[in-house]
Amino acid sequence: MKISFYGHASLGIKVGDVNILVDPFISANPKASQIDIETLKADYILLTHAHQDHILDAEFIAKRTNAIIVSNFEIVSHYEKLGIEGHPMNHGGQWDFEFGNVKYVNAIHTSSFPDGSYGGQPGGFVIEGEHKNIYIAGDTALTMDMKLIPMQTKLDLAILPIGDNFTMGIDDAIIASDFVKCDKVLGCHYDTFGYIEIDHEEAKRKFYEKDKDLMLLEIGESIEL
Repeated sequence: MKISFYGHASLGIKVGDVNILVDPFISANPKASQIDIETLKADYILLTHAHQDHILDAEFIAKRTNAIIVSNFEIVSHYEKLGIEGHPMNHGGQWDFEFGNVKYVNAIHTSSFPDGSYGGQPGGFVIEGEHKNIYIAGDTALTMDMKLIPMQTKLDLAILPIGDNFTMGIDDAIIASDFVKCDKVLGCHYDTFGYIEIDHEEAKRKFYEKDKDLMLLEIGESIEL
């Protein structure tokens, strides 16, 4: 399993021959100007919620690649009206896709489309694929529901928002990693704009002091699990 960071909360995940995009907000992010959305591959696009900084490039990429959008019922319905194929889910539900099992889990946040219309309830994804298991928290506060995840899935990586203000920050993300029983964390949703700028060295130090590994990838950088 290969995971690439495209800035903010945007990720590329490659499982075997299947390419997955998560929350593609790239073209309007000046920090990600080196990422060309015309060349990104996508068989599936996973959307955690409907805010613009998570869905901005979803329509364009889905229409170019014929990717299937996986999200909550309301978000999938929105894209189906635009002629894009989708797979609707809701909290607690799971489905076996060609790349592995996906479970839609709780997140505490809000969800509305850029025009203010209802975007369903926000969520995260637990993906079990290619003998590696990851948790994509989406935009969320720290929540006790995270404790349910390791009761069913042993995680190899937790992808957590760490920018604070709109989501949990560093200290709560450390607790979240305890809740999901995963000490290997990939940080996201930080530095994109002023409200969520972080001190990288301090963030890594705080995780290190708790015997945890916080990875802050450069935009375009990848890791292999």
